[in-house]
Amino acid sequence: MTGPVCRFPTLDGACKRSVAQAGDRCAEHTGPDQIEAARNAAKSLRARRAAEQRETRAQRQAAAVAGGSPGSPMSDEQIAAVADCLNRHGVDYVIVGGGAAQLHGAPVMRTRDADVVPSRAAANLDRLAGALRELEARLWIGPAEPEGLDMVFDRESLGRIEGFLNLVTRHGPLDLTYRPDGTQGYDDLVRSAAIIRLLDVDVTVASLDDVIRSKEAAGRAKDIAVLPDLIEHSRRQRDERE
Repeated sequence: MTGPVCRFPTLDGACKRSVAQAGDRCAEHTGPDQIEAARNAAKSLRARRAAEQRETRAQRQAAAVAGGSPGSPMSDEQIAAVADCLNRHGVDYVIVGGGAAQLHGAPVMRTRDADVVPSRAAANLDRLAGALRELEARLWIGPAEPEGLDMVFDRESLGRIEGFLNLVTRHGPLDLTYRPDGTQGYDDLVRSAAIIRLLDVDVTVASLDDVIRSKEAAGRAKDIAVLPDLIEHSRRQRDERE
């Protein structure tokens, strides 16, 4: 049977030298200076582990977003993966913005993030928090912090959101908002939302008319630029249904 060992923290892990009884220190790690040495070693080990975790997370995100930049267009696989996670957690949500227009088949550039409008009901925020944790979501504050910042996801933190919450996840950028411009939020949008099948995943998507309504209200140059194509596509869809 293996006897007790020193277990003094070193940069190579806990010391494995044998000692007489548990709690003892080996000769090399005995003395008044060793307390400070232990603290320094533990601090260095924590820093090393944190760096390794950041590197691993960055590698996963780079692979997921095909280049690691939130400015890269999202693939169908990424959008489907985000929706699948939300679905499995039972989140009530609607995809809006360019992603919704894209899923309706409108001739627009591929979205660079998934714009999600969740229900603000307390129980739904609990489910949303679970989904965001699975997605390894982190707060996006800009290119100076490409991996994002740690954020606690729970009912309280999500309930305090005003405007947009910009996140990076292992499947690409995700923006949360409760009330897109020109709408009253989830309850307003879900009434005319569509379920669109994407790579065997059901995605809840705002109607094209609601996307147009929101972009008209937002009035940004990039929104105004795509409105003619969206309006024409919506007209063609109506003609086909009739």
